[in-house]
Amino acid sequence: MDLTVPEYAYMFGFLQADGHLERGPGQKGKLRVELKDRDAEVLREFQKLTPFYSSISTRKRSTNFSEVHTSVTWSLCSLEARTKLSELGLPYGRKSKTIAPPLIEFSSRDYLRGVIDADGSVGFTGKGHPFISLTTASPAMVAYLCDYGQEVTGAERNPKPNRRDGIYNVVYTMEAAQRLAAELYYPECLCLERKRQAAASLAAWVRPVGMRQVNAKRRWADYEDRILLKLNSPTAAADALGRTAQSCNLRMWRLRTGQVSLPRSE
Repeated sequence: MDLTVPEYAYMFGFLQADGHLERGPGQKGKLRVELKDRDAEVLREFQKLTPFYSSISTRKRSTNFSEVHTSVTWSLCSLEARTKLSELGLPYGRKSKTIAPPLIEFSSRDYLRGVIDADGSVGFTGKGHPFISLTTASPAMVAYLCDYGQEVTGAERNPKPNRRDGIYNVVYTMEAAQRLAAELYYPECLCLERKRQAAASLAAWVRPVGMRQVNAKRRWADYEDRILLKLNSPTAAADALGRTAQSCNLRMWRLRTGQVSLPRSE
């Protein structure tokens, strides 16, 4: 499960947000992901990506919201697979507050798309404004998304947990939502089809005449890229450039992987 591969990065982010690792007696246990039947295709993709036996089952039951609710569950029992996922950062049992981005190199936008597909929302507000959001109890996940979002959109977010249950809600709207959605939901990427369609619909929104724009993206200048590469340290570059260490780390990764062009020489 190489997290620099977009499909695996997406899959891991999704599993961290919506997967459940259960321990059994001895070395037994199971990974389970249960979704509504409309999202079953992504589970079939996970099954294809996994080189171990796994199963997909369907069940129907009555709920408080629907007389007939159909769900699809992907189950994986392999000890080797579960051990790998645990080592990467998918805890056993309750995990909502403890999940965090991997400590190894990974594809950021694919990983975050997986998290947002599982625990986020993409669409339009009641007033018809585009938005993309993530609801999570993990402070580490909030910090990573806010740093990534500021790098991509220029919009700074510092959400606080609500008092009732400690849940964070990170929201981007207007042009910031458009830019973030375009970055995460690029053509041919692995994702929930309904989220792909929602992200695509955001691009058609145009700010009404007379509506004031608050946020302006702080773009990276060539001289900043040169300083970043020369210092070779996100922490040192953050102090020198007045940016966050995470923003510098993300920019350095993009420069080194060719996702953005290297700066022109002076």
